[in-house]
Amino acid sequence: MSTRIAFLKGHGTQNDFVIVPDPENALDLTPAAVAALCDRRAGLGGDGLLHVVRSAAHPEARHMAGEAEWFMDYRNGDGSVAEMCGNGVRVFARYLQRAGHAAEGDLAVATRGGVKSVHIAKDGDITVGMGRARLPEGEVTVTVGERSWPARNVNMGNPHAVAFVDDLAHAGDLLSPPSVSPAAAYPDGVNVEFVVDRGPGHVALRVHERGAGETRSCGTGACAVAVAAARRDGLDPAVTGLPATYTVDVPGGRLVITERPDGAIEMTGPAVIVAEGEIDTEWLRTAAAG
Repeated sequence: MSTRIAFLKGHGTQNDFVIVPDPENALDLTPAAVAALCDRRAGLGGDGLLHVVRSAAHPEARHMAGEAEWFMDYRNGDGSVAEMCGNGVRVFARYLQRAGHAAEGDLAVATRGGVKSVHIAKDGDITVGMGRARLPEGEVTVTVGERSWPARNVNMGNPHAVAFVDDLAHAGDLLSPPSVSPAAAYPDGVNVEFVVDRGPGHVALRVHERGAGETRSCGTGACAVAVAAARRDGLDPAVTGLPATYTVDVPGGRLVITERPDGAIEMTGPAVIVAEGEIDTEWLRTAAAG
């Protein structure tokens, strides 16, 4: 590893991330190193890590380099690799703006879930084109303690199980993953959202993210919830020809999700950089070694 490793800390609706700029992909960020950095007591603390790499320098992103200069090599807080993170894309874009790699307006960000279109507005909010939702067939059930609910299987580039409940407290403490069946529906694990109604076009959620536990916000989860709520409410923009917009309250703030008639989903919300500094490389080497 380099003798000096810069980092920043940021959040999107309190979904927080360690940001490690590494344009040429020179750092060996092992799962153990990522987990150590994201540790809230012994490290910097974060729901995940945003590894900022030029697409051309990363073997998983070179094929996207013609569309997007920068690749969001996203890792969960436990060090595992994830396909996408909606709040993370907004914070990633905010970092690129801060570093002078992007300006107000449009840019493209490469992710394992494909190239995402991003718009940085003058008012500070960032909108991310989240792609299209897939709605796999088959019934899914979510269980916490003695309670069970039918859930909607929604894939936003990563898997979600969306359960509508009467009270968000019914989700329990979310320290461990809720039970989801059948297990075959989610061979690589699943993010589970518990949702209540706040009013017309307005819902609130709690979420257990695979590899991170309960988080203050989940961007792809908010999109999955909006799509599930729209279908529950009899709204399908592909059929009506009209966009469907839902305000989604998360524990850390508020996101606005719009599904367009062509299936494209847009997420708008804040993104904040709160600190920057340098990682003690000797500490990281020792912590990563276990």
